[in-house]
Amino acid sequence: MKSFLLAIALCGTLSCALPLIHEADQVGEADLDFAKIHIENYYPDTTSTPVVRSKGSDDIPADKIQLMQERFGLKVTGRFDSNTLAEMRKPRCGVPDVEKYSTFYGNPTWKKRKLTYRVLNYTPDMDRADVDVAIKRAWKVWSDVTPLTFTRVYGEAADIEISFVTGDHGDGIPFYGPGYDLAHAFSPAYGGRVHFDEDELWTRDLTGINLFLVAAHEFGHSLGLRHSRFWGALMFKTYQAMDPQNFRLHPDDIEGIQSLYGPPEGGEDGDDSLSGNPEPPTEAPSTDLCDPRLAFDAVCSLRGETMFFKDNFFWRKNPQRRDVEKDPISAFWPALSKGIDAAYEVKADDTVFLFKGHKYWATKGNIIQRGFPQNIHSLGLPQSVKSIDAAAHDSNSKKTYFFSGNSYWRYDEAQKSMEKGYPRKIAADFHQVGSKVDAAFLNHGHFYLFIGSEQYEFDSRTKRFIGIKKSNSWFGCQ
Repeated sequence: MKSFLLAIALCGTLSCALPLIHEADQVGEADLDFAKIHIENYYPDTTSTPVVRSKGSDDIPADKIQLMQERFGLKVTGRFDSNTLAEMRKPRCGVPDVEKYSTFYGNPTWKKRKLTYRVLNYTPDMDRADVDVAIKRAWKVWSDVTPLTFTRVYGEAADIEISFVTGDHGDGIPFYGPGYDLAHAFSPAYGGRVHFDEDELWTRDLTGINLFLVAAHEFGHSLGLRHSRFWGALMFKTYQAMDPQNFRLHPDDIEGIQSLYGPPEGGEDGDDSLSGNPEPPTEAPSTDLCDPRLAFDAVCSLRGETMFFKDNFFWRKNPQRRDVEKDPISAFWPALSKGIDAAYEVKADDTVFLFKGHKYWATKGNIIQRGFPQNIHSLGLPQSVKSIDAAAHDSNSKKTYFFSGNSYWRYDEAQKSMEKGYPRKIAADFHQVGSKVDAAFLNHGHFYLFIGSEQYEFDSRTKRFIGIKKSNSWFGCQ
């Protein structure tokens, strides 16, 4: 029985960089049994109660279901439905769900600021030097934003011990082989030790499980943090295969660890070559989501969500949730942290294309693909086009529309070439639009062209004009 609430597992099969929307099976007896265990494990009566994985339970109180639905931004009904079950089935860790960052019960911390660590053994998947660099850099992620220091010791007792283990390794929290729990760590109250599952393929890059990313997450647990609800935060509950070379801590991670230890003291910043935080996170813009003057730089879909880009941030609208989450672009695509000009998704390839100036990037989730960025002229655009103002993809015709200035082009994704007969004047085909387009989006047969704080809606097949709305009407703003 897994009997320690304070032992945390970074769980599950690898989650995609952004959530996929799954359709839950019809609710049946197996679903209800699964849901009962889920609620017991992750929504106990008090946060000090150990997590116990049992095979059965009494009926689940409606208030527990409502709490889970509220925490995940679902419609609060107190009843099981497909959306609630789909949320329950996502890979996750064995601790109660939280809002923002969370700390362990009682806020246990290390009482000294100079901590030591010891590596007990190595994974054969990587060179020892690469393991050492990954672990050292993972500790530096936290020393950069706190007054803590971490020194490695050899052959003697250390504050925090690190090892690679398999299966049942003596702490009551066994590993179950590749694709399940990647690692787990204990809070400061239990010694902070860290275990990595040797059955995983550990790597220095993203060809397997990146050791630096998982180690930095687990070390957050060793210092007293639980999980964050923000995708993009290091302490989010599932593995995020973000670019390790451009990694930066999410503001929620920084707020959480500094709530325990405070900000760093004055002095040397340390070795920048190992820094997990090359520059501080950008502050969120003050623009209100329902400000009638709000305009977007780009709009696109991504794995069932809709992304609205503005300056250094974007809003994520999930059709299964009530809330709209705002995140810094740097948390997902550090190379594009200063904003983008245009974006579109090719759902069939699970790929989003992001444009900035004369370059564009292809990304799956938040992983930029090899060979990018490329020049926009490689798509067949003339040299006179210096940047893309807007882009939208039609998944039915497999055609992508590029807008620049007062003209637009149509690109055949299947043939990888621009279609003949283009460019065309935007005003010639999209009547009512008399100026350049800021953003474009094609959704359920409707074409949306965003100009300033307004969006112009057209039938995507006939180009028939439908009407004008505020750009932020997608968020229920009046």
